[in-house]
Amino acid sequence: MGKLNELLQELGISKVRLAKYLRVSRQMVYNYLELDDINKWPKEKKILLFKLLDIEDGSESTLQSLKITTDYLMAVESRLNQGVKSSSDLDNYFDLKGLGKEEQNLLADINYLLKEKLLDENKKEENFYAIQYLYHMLQSIDNVPEIKYIFGYMSKTTGFTNPEDYRFNEDKQFIFEGILYSALTLYNNGGASRSRLVDSHKRFVQEIEQKNEEKLSRTQQLNTIRIQALKELGYTEMNESNAAEIIEKIAEIESRKV
Repeated sequence: MGKLNELLQELGISKVRLAKYLRVSRQMVYNYLELDDINKWPKEKKILLFKLLDIEDGSESTLQSLKITTDYLMAVESRLNQGVKSSSDLDNYFDLKGLGKEEQNLLADINYLLKEKLLDENKKEENFYAIQYLYHMLQSIDNVPEIKYIFGYMSKTTGFTNPEDYRFNEDKQFIFEGILYSALTLYNNGGASRSRLVDSHKRFVQEIEQKNEEKLSRTQQLNTIRIQALKELGYTEMNESNAAEIIEKIAEIESRKV
């Protein structure tokens, strides 16, 4: 099975794409590849793999005799794309207009992984909250550039990205990665403890609570102004036909206080 793993890597076939092609979970692919004999695979999955690689059997001699040429690579890629059908499946859930092939594949891979995590019965609740936090981060990514740096740092430490690769503001990303590395080194080496960080965490909580109070206060203020604008214009509610007029009135009311 070692040769099969090498072959898949040489062909650039990720575990995610192979899982979609075989119609199994990514974890199941890992389980298959850990077996010492391909004949221990389920018959249906074994046949699918043979068809993908265009081989009669999965013996070491057969795999060793394969010649990885450009034509062979293109043929495997074509069969893989036909089998995966990820983009067509994703069309049922997303509007893919305007997205290139790489972007569509990325979206398909993310969707596949998220679904796999949410279906994991052993970590269902834990995965749900982890993905919910990820969703919150994506919602805030335009206003908090450090989120992108966190994603980049994690991609580098897990081996997906070259550590010297910078896709954002290089100076800021470099500094952030250095600080995060120092903090996580301290955390992983046991140099930090709950008792030592009580005061720091308390300030963290207080700062968030203050921001939330300010946000709530601003929301209440805007609601009060909106009600005032409705009253001055003689409306009882805001709808599509009067929205522009009401927004203009809200801006006018706010300017009176300057």
